[in-house]
Amino acid sequence: MTTDPTPAQLESSIEIDAPPARVWEIVSEVRNAPQWSSQAVKVLALGGRTKPGTLALNLNKQGKLIWPTTSKVVEVEPGRRIANKVLENGTVWAFELEPTGTGGTRLIERRETPTGTSALSDFLVDKFFGGQETFTEVLDQGVSTSLQRIKALAERGV
Repeated sequence: MTTDPTPAQLESSIEIDAPPARVWEIVSEVRNAPQWSSQAVKVLALGGRTKPGTLALNLNKQGKLIWPTTSKVVEVEPGRRIANKVLENGTVWAFELEPTGTGGTRLIERRETPTGTSALSDFLVDKFFGGQETFTEVLDQGVSTSLQRIKALAERGV
């Protein structure tokens, strides 16, 4: 697993011994997030299967803190990429899948901040999550945890 955190963006990847189609089944449905996410404990999505424009209400937990967020699926390239924008802070969380030469999958998770984060988000992170640097470290660890969980789910289902 490789990790490259920066103040604005996080990126981590993992090799999974399962075909991309299996990994896609797991990451392409926003309702599945509580199975593997390090923060999301409940996701309520409107409509049927996840597609561009799907809106979701997410309940997140970190330690004793619990908070809601809303997100919108902003990009879907079937079998390759799905991205969700958190409406409260403007961050975009994305999964990208790449086939490996052995029939497996390289899964990349990114937190993108194309417009930075909102002033409200910055205030809340500073006030309740120990500041930007600490919060970024926690998110980075959470991404690694999430990728490990997705790997376990995908490989168990093969």
